[in-house]
Amino acid sequence: MNFKLYQPVIAFAALSVFLFACSNREEKATEEPKITNTDLVYLNAEQANTINLEVGETKLQEVGNVLKLSGQIDVPPQNLVSVSIPLGGYLKSTEMLPGTRVRKGQVLAIMEDPEYIQLQQDYLRASNRQDFAIKEYERQRELNSTKASSDKVLQQAESELKNLRVETSALAAKLGMIGINRRNLTARNISRAIRIYSPINGYVSKVYMNIGKYVTPSDVMFELINPEDIHLNLTVYEKDLDKVSIGQKVISYTNNNPDKKYSSSIILVSHSLNENRSAEVHCHFDQEDKSLTPGMYMNAEIQLNAKKEKVVPNDAIVNFENKDYVFVKESDSSFRLTPLKKGISENNQTVVGGSLDGKTIVFKGAYSLLMKLKNTAD
Repeated sequence: MNFKLYQPVIAFAALSVFLFACSNREEKATEEPKITNTDLVYLNAEQANTINLEVGETKLQEVGNVLKLSGQIDVPPQNLVSVSIPLGGYLKSTEMLPGTRVRKGQVLAIMEDPEYIQLQQDYLRASNRQDFAIKEYERQRELNSTKASSDKVLQQAESELKNLRVETSALAAKLGMIGINRRNLTARNISRAIRIYSPINGYVSKVYMNIGKYVTPSDVMFELINPEDIHLNLTVYEKDLDKVSIGQKVISYTNNNPDKKYSSSIILVSHSLNENRSAEVHCHFDQEDKSLTPGMYMNAEIQLNAKKEKVVPNDAIVNFENKDYVFVKESDSSFRLTPLKKGISENNQTVVGGSLDGKTIVFKGAYSLLMKLKNTAD
């Protein structure tokens, strides 16, 4: 074999292998940044249109610290009335149910009892004796003026008249307590039933009695509420008490319907702490709302120290592995996942400080970018 004849062929083959290896290393070096750069996601125009991509920059907006509290709807003592009866009796009839609207002077219930008859009888008898005593006293005074009767007899007549006046007045007061007008009472209109009237305008919140039940003077028959002055009673702990003051605006809402907001103002701040180291704050609603009932639990927010801050929409912020990020635009087709330390959130905006000044941020479609980025990385 002529070795010299094959030398050029061997040299060419070795050179080809060397060039192929170098080319392969260069290709790998070119592709490597796309594989290892896990913070950058690429998006073409069609993909951007599909996810409705929107971008923008941070903006200044007035925000403030929010004090979050809880409490419940309450009424002042003068607007909460417990209806009872001064004299015991049996409940004959009532049309009242919880929630029934009532006006002042409206009949709430009709009661019956023999004691009512006896009281009317006693008053009429005392009134008749008083009339006789008046005439007797006048007669004795005339006789005494001519010395036809002694001073003692006149004094006895005067004393009897005074006693009967006291008795009559006391019985009249008792009649008034059960709603019977003594001026209209005669022997012909003695009634065995009395009526219980509403002392306020409002509605019935509770009914404690049923037909036929005997009611004692200590029993509460109905509970009435005047809704015109219901207020919000909030609980504020000692550490936050210096942050609230009379006149501050309060926005409240229920757990069942958090989107419906109720506006109120602080009218009273109690500085007396209870055993839980908390105090009560009373708020008056700007407008009456009949859907609010005493005892209803409410959440509330009080705006504190409002000032202008750099913010982005909440939709611009994504959370991955318990960390917050935004996507910053680097080119028309590339977006970088950037760590973020967010501040308070208010009205669908979140404070981000000045770290993103001058940068274009993905406002809408951020979660779609995060899904694409992680799927690519996997």
